This record gives sequence, C-alpha cells and structure tokens, in this order.
Amino acid sequence: MTLQQEIVGNAMQMAVVNLRPGQTVYCEAGKFLFKTTNVTMETRLSGPSGNGNGGQQGQGGGGGMGGLLRQAMGTAMQVGQRMLAGESLAFQYFTSQGGEGTVGFAGVLPGEMRALELDGTRAWFAEKDAFVAAESTVEFGIAFAGGRTGMSGGEGFILEKFTGHGTVIIAGAGNFIDLNPADFGGRIEVDTGCVVAFEEGIQYGVQRVGGLNRQGIMNAVFGGEGLSLATLEGNGRVILQSMTIESLANALKKAQGGDKQGPTGGLFSTHAG
Repeated sequence: MTLQQEIVGNAMQMAVVNLRPGQTVYCEAGKFLFKTTNVTMETRLSGPSGNGNGGQQGQGGGGGMGGLLRQAMGTAMQVGQRMLAGESLAFQYFTSQGGEGTVGFAGVLPGEMRALELDGTRAWFAEKDAFVAAESTVEFGIAFAGGRTGMSGGEGFILEKFTGHGTVIIAGAGNFIDLNPADFGGRIEVDTGCVVAFEEGIQYGVQRVGGLNRQGIMNAVFGGEGLSLATLEGNGRVILQSMTIESLANALKKAQGGDKQGPTGGLFSTHAG
C-alpha cells in the first residue's frame, strides 16, 4: 500500500509520515527529525532486503553458515557501494508498534521534497544525496552512469537507484521543475548539477559545451557552466532543481568574503581552505 505521507513547509520542506501498525520506513542517516514514542528506531548497515540482492527479507539466502556468509557478503557489498557513492554507511529503520505512529524527515538543503510512487515496472534514478526516506518495500541501490560520463560530468558518475513497490521520498535544492524530454524534441540539455531524478528509460549522458574553439572556450570560462552539460533523452519523467549545490556554496562563500572566482567564473576559481 502507498505510504501515508504529507510534504509540508515552503523554503525548507519536511515529510510527515503516518505509519500503520507494523509498517516500516527507512531513511538515510541524518534525515530523521522526530517520531512518536510508539515508533521504534533501529540503525543497520544493511538495506531493506537485509541480504544485499533485493531478495527476501532478513533470513533469505538459505540457512546455516552458508546463508549467514552470503548475507554478510551482501551487506558488505552494499556498504562498499554507499562508501564509493559518498552516502551514509547506515540506514535508520522506523516501525510503528501497537497502533499508528508518526515520523518526520527532511533534506539537508533549502528546497523541495517529492514523494515518488513505484509500481514495480520502472526504476527511478536520483543524484546522490537526493534520497530521504522510503518504505521497506523499496530497494535502495547504487547505479553507475559509466566511466566516460562520470569523468566528464562530475555529479553524474554515481546515481541512486530505487526499485520495487512503494513510496520513496527525495529532496533537492530550490524549486523542482518537471519535464519530459519527449515534449522538447526528445532531448534536453541541462547543467549537470540541476538533475535531481529521472525514470528508467531516460538516457542520461554528458557532453562537452561547444567545441575546442574560441566560442567553446568562452562558454566554459565565462559562461559559468564549466566544460560539460548533462543530456537527458527519451520519454519519461525528469525532475530538475532550480538551485545547484555549487551555486549555493559559492553564494555563501561570497557572503563571507571568501569568493576567489573573479570575473571568469568556475573554471579558474580557487577554493580557500
């Protein structure tokens, strides 16, 4: 069944989740806000399947030492993937006991949140740090966009992947913009930091901004976009954010008198320690 939740707030939204008796929701460490006293909280390294392969819960994978070893190896693989992606190493699980319960979650940046409903037919992909919380029936995984794409695009190398059935809640910076590339000739090009999430079936890539000529260099040096743009092709839902983490960091740095970019934008910027 769909997770009963409400997104509240404006500039910094939060999700208030109502749990049915025995229902479990999990979040990335650091996204929890509050809970009612009848909701238990448990921190685990393993994902919701408990065995790292999207299979059965907890005791899946066979009994005896072999089953325990496979479960431990699956958990270690999950943790290793999350370390590589820069995600938190553990998840927090919340289960309502003896009646309905309430849990609150939030993202880490000023901006919007969105509840995505998975029906098992299409996965969703999101930029790292977008995940907030999900039902225990939703699998959290890591997807790799490909070495060439990742080295070119920065943010685009490692993606969060959500599969299964149920509700997953994501967060981004600024306001969300919903697009379908099919409505714009089948392809859109965006700042690599503006991509929040997209449905399976959308082709994600990175391309150089212009050629290695005078205009291409002008775009990279003075345009503020760097050398690459993200490309999204196909027919499906795409969620973009109006603020990038880099632009927010640069604005805060400038307000503190630490902006070293000068007139040339990001390519020749220096980051004060």
